[in-house]
Amino acid sequence: MAETVDVVVIGMGPGGEAVAGQLAEAGLSVVGVDARLLGGECPYYGCIPSKMIIRAADVLAEGRRVPFLAGDSTVRADYTPVGERIRTEATDNWDDTVAVDRFTAKGGRFLRGRGRLTGPHTVTVTTTDGQAVELTARRAIVLNTGTDPAVPPIPGLAESPFWTNREILAIEKAPESLAVLGGGAIGCELAQAFARFGTAVSVVGRAPRLLAYEEPESSELIEATFAQDGIAVHNGVDVTAVHYDGRFTLEFDGGSVDAEQLLVASGRTSTIGQLGVDAIGLDPTAKVLTPDEHMRVADGVWAIGDMTGKGAFTHVSMYQAAVAVRSILGRPGRGAEYHAVPRVTFTDPEVGSVGLSEEQARAKGLNVRVGSVRIPESTRGFIHKVGNTGLIKVVEDADRGVLVGATSAGPTGGEVLSALVVAVHAEVPVERLTGMIYAYPTFHRAIEAALADLH
Repeated sequence: MAETVDVVVIGMGPGGEAVAGQLAEAGLSVVGVDARLLGGECPYYGCIPSKMIIRAADVLAEGRRVPFLAGDSTVRADYTPVGERIRTEATDNWDDTVAVDRFTAKGGRFLRGRGRLTGPHTVTVTTTDGQAVELTARRAIVLNTGTDPAVPPIPGLAESPFWTNREILAIEKAPESLAVLGGGAIGCELAQAFARFGTAVSVVGRAPRLLAYEEPESSELIEATFAQDGIAVHNGVDVTAVHYDGRFTLEFDGGSVDAEQLLVASGRTSTIGQLGVDAIGLDPTAKVLTPDEHMRVADGVWAIGDMTGKGAFTHVSMYQAAVAVRSILGRPGRGAEYHAVPRVTFTDPEVGSVGLSEEQARAKGLNVRVGSVRIPESTRGFIHKVGNTGLIKVVEDADRGVLVGATSAGPTGGEVLSALVVAVHAEVPVERLTGMIYAYPTFHRAIEAALADLH
């Protein structure tokens, strides 16, 4: 089968769905291609179901804090309502019919299968029922195949029934014990959440600290909180073997961890090698595709999402989708900018950050000034009392007098981050920020104190 259309989108995660839907609504003939569920990782195996677990776990934690502030409480954890909510409210039991109907109602057509570039303007789709469909794109091909969970080459791991984020978010009962391989955002979020449901949790990672991409102060906060939650943390170790005999044993230099279940959360791996990008003159072994500011990677081909290396976040993919749509339709608009990419790890405390860390800013040779304040030292932190762990940290390019990075960790740290994102994105002079009025007594008022601490 062969046909010609205006646009082919390979990979219908959040960004791909947005591109395909908007171009279809603009009157173009659009075919969206994906072998998995339309909507991608985020609604079925990522952001949405994981935050449902975290929300429930946080409620448990708050219930246990009642004796510190307001009387007595007894909390009994039950994972059953969480699993049911994920199945019924978030994923429709991992059925994407609603998402497919939403896309086709905009005028698009969906092919379930794997798409591969076979020429400068040609995509060949091998559908899940074995058909081969050749699509020629008159206007654009958009690549958005994201990443897959990375599985490190540890002896015994591949042969064991481990979980990734995809399997653990589909369970109906919290495990008795859980080993988490990896101390990044996904590993930390789920480790803490399941610990609060009564699971005995151990985190094992190669990095020297949890959340190694964040400021060291943030790592210290999370490690202290994990200790309070009873989570065992083993940083800076290499797992040398995984054994499974009905339970998992992870061996590493100086010790081992035993658990009923194993979550592998050790990063993501590229899908670029599956796309046939050599057909458009690109390197199929590349870990990322580097687009121009309008998301083009070749004549008539755009790329968005994880594969561009600009941040494996839904919000980055959606942002890039809007840029790509403008480019494909020839509409005016700014190109993509990445100096103020925000990210939030939804642990308790939440860890939000934007732009450069202090270390990154110094590595760029900037004349750096840093200011910080601990949330418990703020008025709102004093009022909040239990569960008030957190900090605000700001990183200034002193030569220009603007913030180039910031961290907001604490209760609702991701929400407080928004003010700092605006400051970094718009390059608001620090002199203007220090002249603002900050509402009292709020968590965000700590920004004022962090700015006053710049030195």
